[in-house]
Order: sequence, then C-alpha cells, then structure tokens
Amino acid sequence: MNNLAARTIVGFVQLVVSLGVLLFAPAWTLDFWQAWAYLAVFFASAALISTYLWKNDRKLLERRVTAGPRAETSRYQRLIQIFASLVFMGMFAVASLDHRFAWSTVPFPIVIAGDLLVILGFLIVWRVFKENSFTAGTIEVAPGQNVISSGPYAVVRHPMYSGALIMLFGTAPALGSWWALIPFVALKVIIVLRLLDEEAFLSQHLPGYAQYCKRVRFRLLPGVW
Repeated sequence: MNNLAARTIVGFVQLVVSLGVLLFAPAWTLDFWQAWAYLAVFFASAALISTYLWKNDRKLLERRVTAGPRAETSRYQRLIQIFASLVFMGMFAVASLDHRFAWSTVPFPIVIAGDLLVILGFLIVWRVFKENSFTAGTIEVAPGQNVISSGPYAVVRHPMYSGALIMLFGTAPALGSWWALIPFVALKVIIVLRLLDEEAFLSQHLPGYAQYCKRVRFRLLPGVW
C-alpha cells in the first residue's frame, strides 16, 4: 500500500471513529436510527468520491488529504480551520445531546429530506472535483494552475462551498435535531470568511482570477450572493 492510499484510509477511519463518538457518546445510546442512517449516507458518499479520485485524479486526492489547520500557510486560515473544525464537531455533539434529552421533534419525512440534501451536497462536490483538479484542501496556487470558469464555476465562484453548505444544512434535520442548526449558522459564517480571504489571495496570485470574478458575479447562491 502506497503512502497516498494509507493516508486516505487512515483519514477516513479517523473520521468514521470521530463522528461515531460524537454522535453516540453524548446520546449515551446506540439506539439512534437517524445517526446510523446519516453515517451510512455520509460515508458511502465520501467513499464513492474517494474511489473516483483514486481511479481518475490521484493528484487531486493528494491535495484533498493534505488539509486541516496545520496544512495552511496563513495564520488567519489556520485560525479559521480550527474554528471550523470545532464548530463542525459541535454540530454532531449538539444533535447527540438533542436525541438524549428529546429537545427536538423532527418528522420522518424531514429526516429523509435532510439525508437527501447531504447526498445532493456531495454530488455537487463531486461535480466540482470532476471539473477542477486544483481544488486543494488548503488555499494555495499550484504550479500550472489556471482559472476554471466552466461547469459549476460558470454559475458561482465557489461551488464546492455551496455543496458543502447544502450538505451541512441537511445534517441537522437528518440527525433529527433543530438545535444543530445553530452550529450550522456559525459554520456558514466561517465559510464566508474563508472564501472572502481565498478570493483576495487568488486575485493576487492566480492570473485571470480578478477578471473571472467580474464575469461571475455570485459567490455561493445564484441570484443572491
């Protein structure tokens, strides 16, 4: 097994274990069907995307597994990544506590709709990966990188963040928790701060990006922002 495969598998297993602990430990029970359904949807989607990248774009897979606060070169982005990780974990912990103390009542169809939003978010992320081989897990400009303006990038400047936000928005109802929407709002703010800094960086370091921003007006949601 080469280094990339090992890092991908180890990272995947660590994420499985982390989310499992965050969802079931605070709830103090394994009788949490919404969590089991969510984990199945989340990790099946993530595994399919990882398999696609392994077969079709290993350079992009390498860029994606090199991520997190330590991988960022900017202190500002390291802080953003730290806060994002903490709030992301908090979303699952809140949903778990919500299940334990029955703070929310989310109807079955809404739970399923949440899972479908998670799938939709992953589909958008996969489409972005297919279109743009330079979508690194860190903010940087790789050798030979050029501005991508086709596919989802012709609609919004940051389609991967759009997909991530759809996935995160679906997470709270998928886990049967309205209260978990509060961390989602915080994550949305953090993502906006990250992408604004990313735009400033790319405008300065990626030739043609400033002109691309003038052509594609909307950052995340067509017709809105």
